[in-house]
This record gives sequence, structure tokens and C-alpha cells, in this order.
Amino acid sequence: MPTLTQKQPLTVVEDYDVAADAKRRISLRSAKTKYFHVKALSNGCFYLEPRVLVSPQAISIRSLKMLDKSVANLKKGLASAPIDLAAFAGALKGSNGF
Repeated sequence: MPTLTQKQPLTVVEDYDVAADAKRRISLRSAKTKYFHVKALSNGCFYLEPRVLVSPQAISIRSLKMLDKSVANLKKGLASAPIDLAAFAGALKGSNGF
């Protein structure tokens, strides 16, 4: 778990009340990022950490070329036949649910 290493104390930037909708969702105002990692705490509080998706520059050139080739082959119809997973369905029923 990351630790906060800031020299100045955290301050409240916004303070507002929200109501959950019928599906128990809330909206964040002025969110700086689109994705968050959420931790539900035992006292009913929620801790949100901003997440940033990986930029294309962080993915290796070799991996990007492989992805481009795979997509091109798929568009051309050069793909393997669909895999029938029915044989595994029976084995999974007796297991722990995976």
C-alpha cells in the first residue's frame, strides 16, 4: 500500500454531499482522472486512489507490432476456429466455482 510522503498537510479542496442513485452509484465532481482503485473500509468509508492507464509509449515496439499484426490477421479472417469450452464446463461444476 502506498504511503503519503508530502511535506505539507492535505487540505480539503471541495466539500459536498451526494446521494446514491437506485443502483447505489455516486458521481464525483471535478475528478482529475477517469479511473480509480476503490477500497471499502470496515467503518463504511471508501478510499479512492486515482489510476492512470498505460500510455502507448510505455508498451514496447515489439508488442505493438505483434498487436497490429494480430488485428490485421483477424480483419482478414485469418483466425483459429472458435474454442469449444463445453468439455471444461462439467469439470468446473464440481470445483470451487472458477
